[in-house]
Amino acid sequence: MNDNLNLTKVRNYMTLAIFPLFLGCAATNPIIKYGDAKAVETINTDFGSSDMQQIAESMTRSLLESPLVLGARQPPLVTVADIKNKTSDYIDTKAISTKIRSQLTRSGRVRFAVSISDMQNQIDELKRQNQSGLYSSQSTSQMGNMTGSRYRVEGSISSIVKQNKTVKDVYYLFQLSLYNNETGILEWEDEKEIRKTATR
Repeated sequence: MNDNLNLTKVRNYMTLAIFPLFLGCAATNPIIKYGDAKAVETINTDFGSSDMQQIAESMTRSLLESPLVLGARQPPLVTVADIKNKTSDYIDTKAISTKIRSQLTRSGRVRFAVSISDMQNQIDELKRQNQSGLYSSQSTSQMGNMTGSRYRVEGSISSIVKQNKTVKDVYYLFQLSLYNNETGILEWEDEKEIRKTATR
């Protein structure tokens, strides 16, 4: 009888000891919900989604309003070079250029040749079709038929950071240029400034 009572007490103590652990685990699980991808993101002064959207929209609008695009009989053919990150932070500059390219492509007023950073993928695909012996000659994309772009887009992002005990001020400058590949002439250029301030 005593053994049964002792066993019951041990089980009750074990239950009481383990129960808070389950509560603790449940309390640490985050609550996930979808938000508005276009909403202004102000968690900190780091480069974020709102900054990328502002830059892409500003550069797209400016280029589409340029004489080069407005006066073109056919959509100009452009390739994208790397955007240089001159800040001390990690910024995915390819994501910025891809967003700009996507918006320009959707407008139907600019066409894009394969980008410089993606050229190796294009070469590998042509080699796979033409040199692997797996495809009929009638269905392969032939070597030597790529279309060269007339223009090249390149740019950079830089920043200036000022900070004291209570305030951190970050200034971002994004610059984008469009060059004529044949003549080397700068056909269009614009910049977007972003300032973010955090106060403690």
